Amino acid sequence: MQELLLYFFIILTASILQTSTGFGFSIMATPFLLLLFSPQEAMQINIVLSLVISCSLIWRVRHDIDTVLLKRIIIGSVVGAPFGSVVFALVDATTFKLIIAILLIGLTFLLMKNFSIQQTSGRDYGVGLISGMFTTSIGMAGPPLLMYFASTHQNKETIRAISLAYYIFIYLISLLSQVTVEGTSTLVWIYSLYALPIVFIGLILGQMLYTRLNQKLFRSLIYLLLVAAGLILFIQSIGTI
Repeated sequence: MQELLLYFFIILTASILQTSTGFGFSIMATPFLLLLFSPQEAMQINIVLSLVISCSLIWRVRHDIDTVLLKRIIIGSVVGAPFGSVVFALVDATTFKLIIAILLIGLTFLLMKNFSIQQTSGRDYGVGLISGMFTTSIGMAGPPLLMYFASTHQNKETIRAISLAYYIFIYLISLLSQVTVEGTSTLVWIYSLYALPIVFIGLILGQMLYTRLNQKLFRSLIYLLLVAAGLILFIQSIGTI
C-alpha cells in the first residue's frame, strides 16, 4: 500500500510538471520509479504516461506550435537516434553519463548568466540530432531542447507546445522500439492504467499552474530541471563506478 501511494505521488508531481511546462516528466519520475520497478518497466511506464499527457494536451496547444521548428527538430532526431544507439553500444555508459552531467550543469550556469545564441535552421536540425542521440543513449530527450530553447529565448507558449508535440513523436518511436526489441510486461500496462486517474488530476492542476507562470518563472523552472537532469546523471554514473 505504501509503495502504491508513493507511486501515485510520483506520477501526480511529474504530471503537474509536464502539463505546466511541457517537459520534465521523465526527469522527475524516472529516478523514483526505479525505486519501485526494474529499469525496463520504469522506462516504459514513463513513456506511456508521458504519451498520455502529451496527447491529452496537444489539441489545446496546437496554435502555439512552430511547425517549421518542430519539423527540423524531428528530422534531426531521426538522423541522431541511430548514432545514439552506436554510442550506447561502443562507449562506456558510466563515462558518457558523467561527461553529459558535467556539460549539462556547466552550460546551465552559463544560461543563468544570460548566455544566448541566435536561432538558425542548422542549429534547429542540430539540436534535434542531439536530442535523438540522447533518447537512444541515456533515455533523456528533453535536456538538449530545453537548453536550446532557453539560449534562443523562446517564449513559454512555444516551448511547451513544441515539447509536447515532439514527445508524442519521439516517445511513440521509443515505445514501439522497446516493445519490439526488449518486450514488455503486464505490470507496465496495469500500473499505467492505475495511474490514469492521477495523471488527469495532474493535467487539471498543471494547467492551473501554467496560467500563473510568467516568463521569468518559466525560465527558472527550465534551469532547475536542467540542473536536476545533470545531477541525476552524475549520481547514476558515480553509483556505478
